[in-house]
Amino acid sequence: MARNLDLTALRALVAVADSGGVTRAAGLLNLTQSAVSMQIKRLEEGLGRTFFTRAQRKLTLTPEGEQLMGYARRMLELNDEALARLTDTAFEGEIRIGVPHDIVYPQIPRILKAMAAEYPRVKINLVSCFTSKLKEEFARGDYDVILTTEMAPGEGGERLATRKLVWVGAPEGTAWQQRPVRLAFVEACFFRPIAQAALNGAGIRWEMAVGGNSEQVAEATVTADLSIAARMEGALPPGMVVIDGANALPGLGSLDICLYDAGVQKGQVMDNLLTQLRLAYGDSQCCLRVISGEAGFDDDLPGRLTAAQ
Repeated sequence: MARNLDLTALRALVAVADSGGVTRAAGLLNLTQSAVSMQIKRLEEGLGRTFFTRAQRKLTLTPEGEQLMGYARRMLELNDEALARLTDTAFEGEIRIGVPHDIVYPQIPRILKAMAAEYPRVKINLVSCFTSKLKEEFARGDYDVILTTEMAPGEGGERLATRKLVWVGAPEGTAWQQRPVRLAFVEACFFRPIAQAALNGAGIRWEMAVGGNSEQVAEATVTADLSIAARMEGALPPGMVVIDGANALPGLGSLDICLYDAGVQKGQVMDNLLTQLRLAYGDSQCCLRVISGEAGFDDDLPGRLTAAQ
């Protein structure tokens, strides 16, 4: 059966070694001398070793004591770090983030998972809607940070990357070859007028395959090879691929992925989140790693992209 070292006794060991005596250690630990002596005795009896010798009225560590001291300091450091992290109010609270639905995957789930592991007492509330609505609500103070997809960053915005807008369809699909080509865009989608104008300019007939504002319905018709759509390069939902025959379709140009920080939330947690967003969506295509701790992931993040709404 596994045995556990007593952290209280280890703390007494370190205090006695650092102060050179039981009396001073007792003062540092706010304990009686007898209590400190009992903890050292219990530790020695439990391990069958002697950790101190008395020389010139001062306690000094034996070789076994010096060996244990190295472990004791590391164990106490980890103990104190864990307690500080789990009880420090600096690592609790709520962050509100808004992201257009078509750039949620694959990066946002990874970031949320890493942040939850690093800061379990911080609640991150994610809202996904169109860029126009996100910016409107951001201006009202509804979010701490938002990502957008737009032609260029607005006032206070930071351009993270510029990505091509590409035609997408079902794997090995043929919907892009049909005429009129059927399109799957919700009514409020920023990509919709861009795609329609491009097709009109190329003289390609088109018709809408869906109506309303259900992204799930629009994506379902694409993955069923009943229609095609447009997404930002590098951020495709499951069941969609870039159309191989896209040279038969007109180019759609590029859009910017932008970040807006309200500047209200301050501190390590917010700084970490902003850094992860910049790494995940930026043109550098860096790997993501939680900055302040071990929790994180090393997967290549293919430019956390997509939709300008």
